[in-house]
Amino acid sequence: MEKEEWDNRTSLKEFLLLGMGNVPSLQTPLFLLSLIIYLVTMVGNILIVVVVVADQHLHTPMYFFLGNLSSLETCYSSTILPELLASFLTGDGTISAYGCMAQFYFFGLFVTTVTLLTMMAYDRYLAICQPLLYASLMSWKVCLQMAAGSWLGGLLISVLITSFISHQRFCGPKAIDHFCDFTALMELSCSDTTALIPVALIMSFLDLVFPFLFTLASYVCIIAAILRIPSSVGRQKAFSTCSSHLTVVNVFYGTLIIVYMLPRTPQLRQLNKVFSFSYTVLTPLVNPLIYSLRNREVREALRKALRKALVCTQNS
Repeated sequence: MEKEEWDNRTSLKEFLLLGMGNVPSLQTPLFLLSLIIYLVTMVGNILIVVVVVADQHLHTPMYFFLGNLSSLETCYSSTILPELLASFLTGDGTISAYGCMAQFYFFGLFVTTVTLLTMMAYDRYLAICQPLLYASLMSWKVCLQMAAGSWLGGLLISVLITSFISHQRFCGPKAIDHFCDFTALMELSCSDTTALIPVALIMSFLDLVFPFLFTLASYVCIIAAILRIPSSVGRQKAFSTCSSHLTVVNVFYGTLIIVYMLPRTPQLRQLNKVFSFSYTVLTPLVNPLIYSLRNREVREALRKALRKALVCTQNS
């Protein structure tokens, strides 16, 4: 058999996304649960973006980055959940090879812009540890450059990795546990991945490991500075300005580390799937909840927006 014929016969045209399992009795409850999560995620994050744009008191670097993060997570959820909802509704978990590559590309684009979390940590570091230099170091021009760099960096890295992945041959089996991510596709590849793995490791270090270490270092400095504040009221006030962001960082990186550090053995397969579901589906849901419940300024802005909406409704 010619090599080209063999390639054509063994290249998969579609993949099977297993999702949360193929138990018919659970399809309807899982569909409803996922639909509620998706709607709350979309409404919550869009509401934060609208409030940040509309309220003049939130026109600060911290809330500018929060608005970007909420925009990111609105898009991030939309790369995974619609496909999952469709599979629950129809019972068909298949996705075309092109659809899988598109999902991988957009997921990679939006997850790599997680450097926004690092920028938010840097903003809090300057506000608490360098308050006299904050206005000059975190100007609007710098904020715009940092946000643009984050989105552009995510775009370039995602294009590069997706380009490499799309040239792989996938011979089967075609089953993917949760969604089209790098690890799952590499397990299905029957091409030589020797050159791809070092590239992926370098990209992961630049866009995930380095931002995580930078965020960690920022919070070490922040906590050290807070502990040096003599009054307990001052310490509490300083910590309250970054507690919401720190919670989001812990949730995101905690589940992400578990997913990629947990051995991919048959015994731990279901547990790995649960954590994958957590960081791809639940983390975008947690962000608006944390910022609306724990952040006083966001709560006040939401109350003002709701009051205005009620007044407009009554007048009309």
